[in-house]
Amino acid sequence: MTLRAEKHAASSGRAESVVVFVHGYGADGNDLIDLAGPLSRALPNTAFYSPHAPHACTINPMGREWFPIPMIDMSSERLANETMLRTAALFDDWLNGVMVAEGVLPEKVALVGFSQGTMLSLQVAPRRTDQIAAVVGFSGRLLKPETLLDEVQTKPPVLLIHGDIDMVVPPSDMPKAATGLEAVGIDVQTHVSRGMAHGIAPDGLELAAKFLKKHL
Repeated sequence: MTLRAEKHAASSGRAESVVVFVHGYGADGNDLIDLAGPLSRALPNTAFYSPHAPHACTINPMGREWFPIPMIDMSSERLANETMLRTAALFDDWLNGVMVAEGVLPEKVALVGFSQGTMLSLQVAPRRTDQIAAVVGFSGRLLKPETLLDEVQTKPPVLLIHGDIDMVVPPSDMPKAATGLEAVGIDVQTHVSRGMAHGIAPDGLELAAKFLKKHL
């Protein structure tokens, strides 16, 4: 199995780096690809990819999921964990293929996740043997912090952004994620978008653009 993806070519016509959007539960690759427009103004030499998660969403067959969420779809914790680990490996393999296709090294690749996409990004990036440039995570949380110390391979810088009135993924999950990442030596920046629920606010997107430009 491989992943299908939406793509937005580098606006300059020459890709020197890659940003991969990782969508949330119940969405698909089309959900975030439009962010390539505003981000490309800061990153003209960047190609943008937005893969579709490999599984149909249990509660929204029109959308996709990276792995089940027991508290939402009544799946088992075991199934959710096993699917997450398989999907993380699949995503990592697909990411390597994108690097080959675009002719870029890992240090010129960044992940931008939203919600479940942030969870997957934070699962994959520090466990890669080849360090990527950076991770931006909107409205997510850190999965399996208890195993990260033994499994961390690389330490890409991370920017976490969260709305202060998020009723889907609690804002308190952001400092918990930061603590877990910092415990293994990963440099983490955090930002709270005031008055924002479960979404991406303009101030967060602007900060993400600056962070990506710095690290790509």
